[in-house]
Amino acid sequence: MRLNVIEMGEGSPVVLLHGLFGAARNWGGIQKRLAQRNRVLAPDLRNHGESDHATAMDYPSMAEDVAEVMARRGIAPAAVLGHSMGGKVAMALALRHPQMVSRLVVADIAPLRYPPALRGYVAAMRGLALTQGLTRREADAALEAAIPEAGIRAFLLQSLDFGGDAPAWKLGLAEIAAAMPVIEDFPLAGRCEAPTLVLAGERSSYIRPEHHALFRALFPAARFATVERAGHWLHADNPNAFLALLEPFLA
Repeated sequence: MRLNVIEMGEGSPVVLLHGLFGAARNWGGIQKRLAQRNRVLAPDLRNHGESDHATAMDYPSMAEDVAEVMARRGIAPAAVLGHSMGGKVAMALALRHPQMVSRLVVADIAPLRYPPALRGYVAAMRGLALTQGLTRREADAALEAAIPEAGIRAFLLQSLDFGGDAPAWKLGLAEIAAAMPVIEDFPLAGRCEAPTLVLAGERSSYIRPEHHALFRALFPAARFATVERAGHWLHADNPNAFLALLEPFLA
């Protein structure tokens, strides 16, 4: 599996894992800031960005993709930070290969099964008619009925490539659609003793106090913090508050 990787900086290694429908470039300013002191790698996960597509999209497979990148580049052990689906990939990596993870950061996701709230996004994107000459404004308008939140549409449309004769999704939407029941779940067990920071968005309900015991069963060293004035996309909503919690943990 070939993963596209954005790499910056020198120093202690840090790996950044994006969420569902995202890409490595989502880490933009966060990666640049961390790269002032660290060697920071941000891969496009399978079926996302510039990376290869594959039918299998379970967490063990995605964790092995990341482990292969780390081994090939000689950066294990590394601090691994994952947001949303990427947080589950990071947890899977830590449970399967604890020796590869020096520190773990999980951003606004818990190790549990979530309801199928995002399947409508996949259906809307797959239903978009990708005709020659389609503009970003027209694509946004076509998605509005199914996805009324302008910010979410803008995020999703970052993965629509307008460079060819007709737009094309960089996402492997057929593969993602088939894998949604697996992506929503987290069936893995194990134990990782690495220092672990769990960050929740103040305005998000993805992580609740009753989830803390689930984390501690897998990651006994877990500590918990909240990013103020932030929702699920906490690193984009309030990057300064996000970094204020993250950087001391990585130091």
